[in-house]
Order: sequence, then structure tokens, then C-alpha cells
Amino acid sequence: MRLTWLDSNSWLIEIAGKRILLDPWLVGSLMFNNLEWLFKGIKSASYPMEEPIDLILLSQGLEDHAHPPTLKELDHNIPLVGSPNAAKVVKELGYTQITSLSHGETYTLDKAVSIKAVPGSPIGPQLTENGYIITDLVNHNRLYYEPHGYHSPILKDETPIDVVITPVVGISILHVLPVLQGQKTTLELCQWVKPQFVLPTAAAGEVEYEGMLTAVLKTEGTIEDFQQMLAQNNLSTQVLTPKPGESIDLALDKKQVNV
Repeated sequence: MRLTWLDSNSWLIEIAGKRILLDPWLVGSLMFNNLEWLFKGIKSASYPMEEPIDLILLSQGLEDHAHPPTLKELDHNIPLVGSPNAAKVVKELGYTQITSLSHGETYTLDKAVSIKAVPGSPIGPQLTENGYIITDLVNHNRLYYEPHGYHSPILKDETPIDVVITPVVGISILHVLPVLQGQKTTLELCQWVKPQFVLPTAAAGEVEYEGMLTAVLKTEGTIEDFQQMLAQNNLSTQVLTPKPGESIDLALDKKQVNV
């Protein structure tokens, strides 16, 4: 399994001979509803994608996961899997092979990789977006991704999970309203599934943020704090922190799992 962090929530996952582009933000700036004055993200580096991309995977329909400028640039014939909310976004952009996954549903890519949707981040009172369990059907390794640190208790029944991509540092509005969960929720996840590796996501490696909202966003905890929490709870999970654009090869044992 090879993982390449493309900054923010964007990853390239190479698993079972397949290349999956996850929540890609590769070009342009990031804004919500074009409100540049409120919040704007600017990437100082670009990450051109080498062909082929076998699948685009979107966890949410919000712009920081289903990024319209990037999705407009990518080949619209690439198969795309996303939450129901994300599927609506890409349908309007003209993608031709869209699979909408509700919680509990599974998509299989060429008999090599399975992707199971699980409850993820609550976006408003009536909408919970997706997390994903991605399974290598050849080597039987598993990766779990949830970009805001909201981990459903159903994951207790989904072990083993070898690799986790999720925040380990929280962000809140004035230490009151959580935007990203991190320290406690991800520690609890590690206690449930005991992964070999955790890779933080949603951090700003080479991204600059501006706008009024940035003045009230507060960071909670550090990666070093989280590593200490793992050690204090006798967990052998390793935290890996790749640089933007850096690929990490993970040597994982083959396992037998129920998919």
C-alpha cells in the first residue's frame, strides 16, 4: 500500500494495483459558496496527476472534499464514488460513471478493492456524510478514512483495520464549536481497531488560509500530544506525518478478513 498526501484532505491511495484519488483539491483556491471574504485557502504547490487514475472517491459534498475547480479539470469518464451529497455535485458537473454510496453499502473496484461507506461527519442536523473502509481484496489489508474525526461505534465490529487516515489535532471555533475532532476521538478509534499506522489529515502543509473565519479558528492539541496519549494507553500504533507530495510505502502483513 502506498499513500501520497496531496495536502489538506487530498490523498492518492495506491492499493491492490489500483490508484484512488481521495477528496482531491489539486488546482485553484478553496472557498465555500464563493464567499472569499469569509474563508479562502490558497495552495502554494500543485500536484499534477499521473495516469491512470482508476477511481475518484469523495467523502462529502462540501467544497473542501468535492472541490469544483479540481473536479472540472479531471477526466469526467473516471469512475467516481461518493456520498449521496457528493454524487449530486458531480452529476451537475457531467461525470458519466457515478456511484452514490449510503452508509453500509459497498462498491467493488475490479475485484481488487472494496469500499464500504460508514457514518462519518455530521453536516447540519439532517445530514451525516461518509467515512470509508477500503479493503485490499488481494492482500486483505484495510484502510479507514474519515476527514473530520467523527468515528461511528460500528467500527468496533469492522476490525482489523491496519491504517487510519483522520485528524489527530482538533480545530474549533473559539474552543466552543468543533470543526474537526482529533485527540480524544481518534484515540478512542485506536483503542477500538488498534491500527498499525495513523496518518493525520486535514492539516495545512503548504496551504495558506485567509478570511474572517480564520480569526476564530483555534487548534486543540498537537501531534506530539497524540503520540504521548497512544503510549500512555499502551497502544503500539505509529503516527506517520508525510510532507505534501511525499509518498509512503507501508509494508503490511497479509490477513484474512470478512468483507
